[in-house]
Amino acid sequence: MKQTEQWTSKLGFILAAAGSAIGLGAIWKFPYVAGTSGGGAFFVLFLLFTVLIGLPLLLGEFIIGRSTQKEAITAYRTIAPNSGWQWIGRLGVATCFILLSFYSVVGGWILLYFFRSVTGQLIHETQSYDKLFEQIITDPTMAIGAQFVFMLLTILVVARGVQDGIEKANKYMMPALFLLFLILIVRSLTLDGAWAGVAFFLQPDFSKLTSETVLYAMGQSFFSLSVGVSVMVTYSSYLAKNESLTRSATSIVGLNLAISLLAGLAIFPAVFSLGVEPTAGPGLLFMVLPSVFAKIPFGGLFLTIFLALFLFATLTSAFSMLEIIVASLAKGNKDKRKKATWLTGLAIFVVGIPSALSYGVWSDMTIFGKIIFDASDFLVSNILMPLGALLIAIFVPLKMKRDVLIAEFNSGSSISRRWFAAWLLLIRYVAPIAIIIVFLDVVGVI
Repeated sequence: MKQTEQWTSKLGFILAAAGSAIGLGAIWKFPYVAGTSGGGAFFVLFLLFTVLIGLPLLLGEFIIGRSTQKEAITAYRTIAPNSGWQWIGRLGVATCFILLSFYSVVGGWILLYFFRSVTGQLIHETQSYDKLFEQIITDPTMAIGAQFVFMLLTILVVARGVQDGIEKANKYMMPALFLLFLILIVRSLTLDGAWAGVAFFLQPDFSKLTSETVLYAMGQSFFSLSVGVSVMVTYSSYLAKNESLTRSATSIVGLNLAISLLAGLAIFPAVFSLGVEPTAGPGLLFMVLPSVFAKIPFGGLFLTIFLALFLFATLTSAFSMLEIIVASLAKGNKDKRKKATWLTGLAIFVVGIPSALSYGVWSDMTIFGKIIFDASDFLVSNILMPLGALLIAIFVPLKMKRDVLIAEFNSGSSISRRWFAAWLLLIRYVAPIAIIIVFLDVVGVI
């Protein structure tokens, strides 16, 4: 069945796709990975890998979805009928289900922090912020309750459909995210000693590069665009045939890089200004930044702004994860959509409960030595997503007809054959080799 859902405009599609890509990876993970991996040198490598690996894969997913006008599973089946390639779509759906089950737990933590910040409790905490974070993640009532509210917000938006739900929400949330970032950056750059943080972030010192830093940059560029789970296959299936996929992909990559840049400019100047180590790791958001904002004038206001934009980015990514699952179930049938959204969303919430409890009452339950939350994260980030991206990189040049690739690549724009040849070279050879290198490093082969 052809998709009955459609984006109302190219801008709506770009903002929704950018919202899918811009989430925990760009705002939470990028600053602490950059902080622990050399700052400016890491950012340069991240930029190169995003353009050379992320962009070709993103465009590949766009071409699969728009050429078939079908959701992920059916799209692969249409291009390669009577074969096992449809399992790329099934893998993407399963990956998004698992990913959202623990992603919603982090979303719940952000909701709790945002509520405390809005009510003025967070900035005036009498206990240390590390103890507060421990209290939140170990309390079963708070962890599960906040996760449920986060999933409820996600369900309510996705159930309304592509135009009235996802597109409309992103049209407000994405511009607001950029505006809030700019406000935060202005305040961060006016702190004493802030320019030391800017120098750390933007002045590359390649003498500090290690093979591990290179691999981190490659992995971050890959995951920050949400490629490999076929979300963008589903999103592009809602796009009109006369829109340019190449311009849309370039715009989304540009927005993603811009957000990563803004995240660094918002966080590192404030961190350096107050003498905090930039290598604080994953706790940078929940334990370090509240203490940083507590020491500056109007810190409560700026902390609330930061948490609001972080919440927006997390929700827009959650919309896309739930959408690919709902689309595969509803298959363009609007009557089935609302029921599928509620059933899937509630199922994800239930499956995510063990992750929500894994820092507290179920902390002794482990899988291969990891708590349930960390095991789920490892499975998705280090195995399922690289595998999905590798299969897509193989599928596009191997199973799609060259004339279809050229038609979709050039649709809505006039692009030279050299650019098409360059893209095909990158997705056929460069991307698979890079993904295999990252994967082998993750599993400890190299």
